[in-house]
Amino acid sequence: MYLTEDEPLLAARANADDLGGTEPVPPEVGAALRFLACAVGARTAVEIGTGCGSSGIWLLRGMRPGSTLTSVDTEPEYHRMARKAFVQAGFAQNQCRLILGRALDVLPRLSDGAYDMVFCDADVRDYPDYLAAALRLLRPGGIVAFNNSSGDETTGPDLVNLVRDDDRLVPVLLPLGDGLLAAVKRGEQ
Repeated sequence: MYLTEDEPLLAARANADDLGGTEPVPPEVGAALRFLACAVGARTAVEIGTGCGSSGIWLLRGMRPGSTLTSVDTEPEYHRMARKAFVQAGFAQNQCRLILGRALDVLPRLSDGAYDMVFCDADVRDYPDYLAAALRLLRPGGIVAFNNSSGDETTGPDLVNLVRDDDRLVPVLLPLGDGLLAAVKRGEQ
């Protein structure tokens, strides 16, 4: 059973429809993100692809109180809508650090091993590069998750193979939406 979308999530979805931009994560993916953030006890997370804030709300709801979500997107209007959605969902402004820019330019400026979770919901062609960045950003035991990664020809089966074949990761492909690929970064061996 999945959690249903409440008013802040429905408002974020409506904002995305109005802007005609990215598709918000479906409720089952959101519930999985919340679960993963809670399971890892996330205090810090990075989101690649802010959208209008729905996946950020799901992540923040699973993270520990007082946690910080760093979300990166190229569209200022998405950040404006996401900030509004986060406030409507009851999160303090300092819990959401929104960075405008290309993720591949921003991620190298974030601290190594400082994050409990990285969530990617962006251009799937860049997912292999985001995986490399996530491995650097995550602490041991941290989780990386990729939306829309069913492994078919349109979403880059190479990502599934990269995650599956990396000895530093423990992967799982969840059949949610168009596929949620998640992996735990192993501790030092």
